[in-house]
Amino acid sequence: MTEQAQQAEGPVFNIEKIYVKDQSIEVPNAPHIFLEQTQPKIDVQLRTQGEAIGDGVYQTVLTTVVEAKIEDKVAFLVETHQAGIFRTQNIPQDALEPMLAVACPNILFPYLREAVSEAITRAGFPALYLQPVNFEAMYVQQRAQAEDQAQTQPN
Repeated sequence: MTEQAQQAEGPVFNIEKIYVKDQSIEVPNAPHIFLEQTQPKIDVQLRTQGEAIGDGVYQTVLTTVVEAKIEDKVAFLVETHQAGIFRTQNIPQDALEPMLAVACPNILFPYLREAVSEAITRAGFPALYLQPVNFEAMYVQQRAQAEDQAQTQPN
């Protein structure tokens, strides 16, 4: 067997495209919110979603919602959907879900972090850098929750 034939049979993982699928920012209490001296309380929510979009082609979307509040007033709200299209070949079926839930979000996260920080800065606020995320731990936790729910559901 030639070296090329052996490589063709091995697993293949390629990044086809990385893009911002959707982004919005709201500053509902401007301009008065800029006069506040109190540091805002920041809430960050993050989720991932992966799906097949073709034969051996998958999309993963990493979504975050970042909300900053000063007391009961929203300083800003940023929602960003960072997406990637990934092409695979010869990846075992049982490895696809972890790939979409762990490997792909790890690739997308630096792009998401930059998009969120840039949006917040352009809205007139100091830059905010999202803390690193352990997508593997997140995936394991989600799988455990899904298994618990499946066990408690009546058949």
